[in-house]
Amino acid sequence: MPNGQPDEQPKQTLKQLREQAGFSQEALARLVGVSSKTVSNWERGTNVASLTVPQIKALCEVLGVALNGLPDDFSSERE
Repeated sequence: MPNGQPDEQPKQTLKQLREQAGFSQEALARLVGVSSKTVSNWERGTNVASLTVPQIKALCEVLGVALNGLPDDFSSERE
């Protein structure tokens, strides 16, 4: 841990987290309260996620991650 910073591994994409949790786009959408098209758009990077606090909490719970475990960008595309 140089400079007292914890080793950070790259965050997983939303798609990776969703698949790891065993959910389809449709199931995740239903549990979070958005449409499956919205989840698809997030994963493709064609739409920026705009979630309410209860939706963010639901997303974290469903995916089994803390807020800081969510990717900053939900897109599956990595540069």
